[in-house]
Amino acid sequence: MSPSTQHSLIIQIDQLLPQTQCGLCGHRDGCLPYAKSIAEGEEANKCVPGGQPVADALAALLQRPSLPAEPSVWEIQEDGRPQRIKAIIREDECIGCTKCISACPVDAIIGSGKLMHSILTDLCTGCELCIPPCPVDCIDLVADTKPLPTAELRRVEQDDLRHRYYAHIQREEKRRLSRKGPIVRAEIDVEFFAQFSQALNNVPVITLVDKPKETPTLDAKTTIELAKLRTQIKKLEKQLSVRVDEQKQAQLLALQQRLNELQDI
Repeated sequence: MSPSTQHSLIIQIDQLLPQTQCGLCGHRDGCLPYAKSIAEGEEANKCVPGGQPVADALAALLQRPSLPAEPSVWEIQEDGRPQRIKAIIREDECIGCTKCISACPVDAIIGSGKLMHSILTDLCTGCELCIPPCPVDCIDLVADTKPLPTAELRRVEQDDLRHRYYAHIQREEKRRLSRKGPIVRAEIDVEFFAQFSQALNNVPVITLVDKPKETPTLDAKTTIELAKLRTQIKKLEKQLSVRVDEQKQAQLLALQQRLNELQDI
């Protein structure tokens, strides 16, 4: 299979996945990595929230035998998928640690440090990723009682969730270099998502943040010499500002050249 054909197949598979980014399939950084793995031969029945309908749709796309979907702890709905669920925060118990905010792949949680958090239930995918990092266990999962979405509404919902996840990845990538403390979510292969964001029209384009160049560590002897050079240069520049002296001017140029050499080490 050519790279372009493989790329197209991954996108087609990803379009069928529910975009909960839950990692229950074993790919902790979302639906797209699972789509890639399916295209490379992994079984296509591991999407728990997608249930049997998604497993069957993937089997049809790939022209493979349909396999029983991975079971869910939730009851099966009329559409053949597991019960849609939402997370809610018991707000009077929330301590405002912000760990759930970092864990949410679609930015469905709002709040700030030491202040109460809330979950935007219309955006929540029920991925459960906010529950493990909560230090006070104040997040519950409840059944979503809204009517089941039509096929068209489900497609719109998946597109929106995909868009939000790519925006989340881009924001986290920008924060990566200045982040303090541990990363709550699994490490995301940002380069992989960036590659696909260039080809998709309905997601933010992800750009990689370059690491700052490391400043070489100077030994004590070099550090002392640099300090002496800067002092001498400053003294000569002051003297030359009062009276021109060719000998001192030549000496200044030699000192500046030596300074540049040491700074380039």
